[in-house]
Amino acid sequence: MEGLDLGNGSMKDSPITQKLHEFWRIYQYYLDKTTPHAIPRWAGTLIIALIYAIRVYFVQGFYIITYALGIYILNLLIGFLSPLVDPELESNDGPVLPTKGSDEFKPFIRRLPEVKFWHSITKSLCIAFVMTFFPVFDVPVFWPILLVYWIVLFTLTMKRQIAHMIKYRYIPFSLGKQKYGGKKHAAGTSGSRAG
Repeated sequence: MEGLDLGNGSMKDSPITQKLHEFWRIYQYYLDKTTPHAIPRWAGTLIIALIYAIRVYFVQGFYIITYALGIYILNLLIGFLSPLVDPELESNDGPVLPTKGSDEFKPFIRRLPEVKFWHSITKSLCIAFVMTFFPVFDVPVFWPILLVYWIVLFTLTMKRQIAHMIKYRYIPFSLGKQKYGGKKHAAGTSGSRAG
């Protein structure tokens, strides 16, 4: 009788479903708490990547898993560097980005936000690490060919992405742009009020 509609629109969940829902809520709570802390998040992911690399090095195997992980991360990187609305597909009526001071400013919005990019990479590294404990995934391959093929694929993909960025004049990074809300801004604001 579990999972039956009780007439008022609510479903009676099994204890397992309730525990999974509770676990997911806790997981999402801590994931949300890490969102503003980009540097510690990425440092943790780099540590996980290092542990994975050490595991693969000492086991001397699981190169197919590593290759698939590299392809997946490359795919995520393309989503991270791409705009939400592709200017190539949007409209051919003219430039999308402002070319004059009177044009409307449209900020760069990523197709894959930074937090989702980080979360997907971290999850994929953890899944790949767990897979290294199952010998069925250790397919014997000549790894230098996979490495060369991945480097060629990365080079061609990045060349195409950079050409797209140049053609439509967008930069997916905010390096060197003014940030608001920091200590420098607050100090500058109070100084200007005094004068």
